[in-house]
Amino acid sequence: MLAAIISVSVIAVLLIVILACSIRVVKQTNKYIIERFGAYIKTWSVGIHFLIPFIDRVAKKVSMKEQLQDFPPQPVITKDNVTMQIDTIVFFQVTDPQLYTYGVEDPIIGISALCSTTLRNIIGELDLDQTLTSRDIINAKMRNILDEATDAWGIKVNRVEVKNILPPKDIRDAMERQMRAERERREKILLAEGNKQSAILNAEGEKRAAILRAEADKESRIRRAEGEAESILKIKNAEAQGIDLLNKANPIQSVLALKSLETLSDIGNGQATKLIVPSDMSALSSLTAGLTEVVKTITESKEAQKK
Repeated sequence: MLAAIISVSVIAVLLIVILACSIRVVKQTNKYIIERFGAYIKTWSVGIHFLIPFIDRVAKKVSMKEQLQDFPPQPVITKDNVTMQIDTIVFFQVTDPQLYTYGVEDPIIGISALCSTTLRNIIGELDLDQTLTSRDIINAKMRNILDEATDAWGIKVNRVEVKNILPPKDIRDAMERQMRAERERREKILLAEGNKQSAILNAEGEKRAAILRAEADKESRIRRAEGEAESILKIKNAEAQGIDLLNKANPIQSVLALKSLETLSDIGNGQATKLIVPSDMSALSSLTAGLTEVVKTITESKEAQKK
């Protein structure tokens, strides 16, 4: 009796374990490939599924998320016979789990081989300079070729990126020397342009300064000439006004004689080397006597006013 109970308990436990192992929960981003007696029967999507024990099995779990594969550097030869190392990154996504499982033995190895051969074909059509400057072209060509080739494997290649391009060391040294020479050339050009611009600006500044100095000198001379002309004009106007006033006053002969003596005195005190004396000395004597009388009359009138 006890042995029967133990047997039943063991069988029940085994059934529970088998049933538990037969239940599968598929996550959102996964697909399960189910085989029955070694043949494909269905693909499980997200949810709870029951697996018939000893008959069905999960052949492959396929992730539907986008995946990336970083492939090691591949030796390639350019059109001008330069050997370099190029490594790439491939971004792909499984679109058909059944084709992905049964289309190729190892999809990753297949993509790696396709990537290597495609890269060699593309680089073989380019020279070194084009290879270094045409990454976008290389990426686009590789993506198109790989995407078309992997359709039969249920794979969609979304993007291919050239990660590194490593030329040989002697080529890298030559490129560094070339870049250094190019930088030095640009530096010399910039210095020459700067010196040229500086010389032009200095010349323009000197020219402008000379023009301003000439204009200032011209303006100064004009102002001096105008001042002298105005001064002479004022003197002549004053002399003319004096003569006019003298004519209007109708001066007597003695006053005119006094003016004549003042003029002779100025002439004698000046720088003149010649002195003209009137030949009629008797007229001069009479003139002197008349002036004496005038001075005497003026003096007497002033004394009278004081008293």
